[in-house]
Amino acid sequence: MSGGTREKRTLLAAAFANGPIELVDFVLPLFAGAALGASAVEVGLLGAAEMAVSVVARPVAGVLADTRERRYVAAAGAFVYALSLAGYAYAGSMSVAYGAAVLGGVGGALFFVSVRAIVGERLAEDTTVYPRLLSAEETGSWIAFVVGIWLLAVIDYRGVFLLCAAACAVAGGVLLSSPSRAPREAPGDTAAETRFGLGEVGRRLRPMLIAVVVTMAAESAIGLLLLLHLQRGLDLDVGPIALVFLPGGIVMSVLPPYLHRFVLRYGRTRVLAVASVSSAVFAASLAWAPNPYVIAGLWILSGAAWAAVIPVQQAVIAEASGERVGRGMGLYGSAGLIGGVLGSLAAGLLYAGSSWQVACLVAAAVILSGAVIVPRAVRILGVPDVPVEKT
Repeated sequence: MSGGTREKRTLLAAAFANGPIELVDFVLPLFAGAALGASAVEVGLLGAAEMAVSVVARPVAGVLADTRERRYVAAAGAFVYALSLAGYAYAGSMSVAYGAAVLGGVGGALFFVSVRAIVGERLAEDTTVYPRLLSAEETGSWIAFVVGIWLLAVIDYRGVFLLCAAACAVAGGVLLSSPSRAPREAPGDTAAETRFGLGEVGRRLRPMLIAVVVTMAAESAIGLLLLLHLQRGLDLDVGPIALVFLPGGIVMSVLPPYLHRFVLRYGRTRVLAVASVSSAVFAASLAWAPNPYVIAGLWILSGAAWAAVIPVQQAVIAEASGERVGRGMGLYGSAGLIGGVLGSLAAGLLYAGSSWQVACLVAAAVILSGAVIVPRAVRILGVPDVPVEKT
């Protein structure tokens, strides 16, 4: 009973925090340029600072999630991120914004790694836990986008940042109110052996981590290419751009539990292969999409693909990590961020150095490679192709 309550409150906290975090990622470059007068280089460095800190902090957060009460670690992350958002709200210079970005990298690492580890505690008895987590996160995301973009014109950036900070603080409070879990340390979790434990998990997960880097690089590239195309090619403002992305976000909040039925019926490797092909078709189709309405429809296809892929990746990482699921989720998070950085750099180069059509087709080709790379990684790890629940 306490396990179910612990999971439900963790999912609620994920919804409260993930939405504001994703909304801020979207509006932060606009805020830095408009309110702080940042140059394009400074805007890029601001995002890179948070991402770099988070890449380093997530494996450390994984160790903490395995050796400490996870709800406390996750709550600490939510409160630190709230402090980061308050820093943006009152930032009068780029130096203050950089400090807020560092706090955001630490807070996000502590929160997301621990939340995923908590959810993984019930994976053996309920294989739908990660689809439910993605649904909760994406529900919070699209609600935050709808409310935040509308309020931006009313209360400006400071008000939006403060509301987001309040939502993260609520997430921290929800986590603190959830039941504790009896500590179950993995062998070798003494202070002297935490490094070995992390390296051991990393070697075990290497095939899937490489696959995550590749797929996240391709997907982040197509996301940024789409954003640049909407802003510069189609001359859209923030509101219309958010509306183009909104249908895909809603799909990601609704579909994961339903798509999990296909995983139980056909197996993980088949679903991952089909999802990769679907996402590649979306990316290639973007090259000839005539208007934002068609692009929004195509983005739904991408959202459906991710609604299938992300829960499978997280479940595989959790199963392969065993009792060191926190460490596994820390490395998984870092791999995703590294892929995101590589994809963003590639997108910028493709957009500046080639045509829109060529950029989309290159991204589609890399995404399509995931139809081979990701299923192969699942097979190498040796986890069951069809998830099995304990009865």
